[in-house]
Amino acid sequence: MENIVFLDRSTLEATIRRPAFPHQWEEYATTAPEEIVVRLIDATIVITNKVPLRAETLAQLPQLKLIAEAATGVNNIDVDWCRKHGIAVANIRNYAVHAVPEHVFMMILALRRNLLAYRADLQRGLWQQSDQFCLFTHPVRDIHGSTLGVIGHGVLGQAVAEMAKAFGMKVLFAEHKGATESRPGFAPFEQVLEESDVVTLHVPLTEATRNLIGADELRRMKPSSLLINAARGGVVDEDALAEALREGYIAGAGCDVLSAEPPSAGNPLLILDLPNLIVTPHIAWASREAMQILADQLIANIETFVRGAPQNLVT
Repeated sequence: MENIVFLDRSTLEATIRRPAFPHQWEEYATTAPEEIVVRLIDATIVITNKVPLRAETLAQLPQLKLIAEAATGVNNIDVDWCRKHGIAVANIRNYAVHAVPEHVFMMILALRRNLLAYRADLQRGLWQQSDQFCLFTHPVRDIHGSTLGVIGHGVLGQAVAEMAKAFGMKVLFAEHKGATESRPGFAPFEQVLEESDVVTLHVPLTEATRNLIGADELRRMKPSSLLINAARGGVVDEDALAEALREGYIAGAGCDVLSAEPPSAGNPLLILDLPNLIVTPHIAWASREAMQILADQLIANIETFVRGAPQNLVT
């Protein structure tokens, strides 16, 4: 009988059906680092969303056969150690193909039309004091006819691109940073930064993508352009982005992710009080519909593994 332990059930607001095979099920709302080994000592299958499972922890869990990641990113798991020691790791894929693009465009539209700035002006009574029927305190820009630069050509990047086309935007997919040649359908990385009115990020956090967007990249962008990050916080140098917004190198930014989550005191993007910066608490993926798709796929990953036909493995 499989012994399944869910370490951080509170991270998923969805109905989770139980697997269709004999098993024991144990779940915890949250799990502190010092509680991991105690809770998993008899587990054969562990479900985690953000609880870290590193080599020193995994080495103490000889019964463990499968780590079912309740997310797409697996940077909380020592995947190399698992691969070397025969522990399967399965993740979730293609579940937020509507939720994330909708969130991205919510931020793009709000920033291009200066929604937060106008809301603040109304709260200060500026419209009430106006000598005409409307208020022109901030520029309002259409997205129709503008250019969207997409960094990341996975399912989410492609879904955002399709939505952009429906809005009448031109789409440029960026080639890998540092590539000497561009594949068909891709433009050089630097060209995408320089020509885009909006740059949106849809890449995983790896050593190759850490601080992918830094001071140099932000200075390449148009002063009228926007940066949207619904990927991972570490993909953007947050200090450089804060400076770019303060100094006006770019016109605005929308970030659904930060380098540390929950954020620590002093994060430069949370210190800024600017109407051209939108920060949301890692919720682009979290529509009720998307979370239910995730929950169903999570159990399917476990069931197919137990049947001997595993899916969505990263090991």
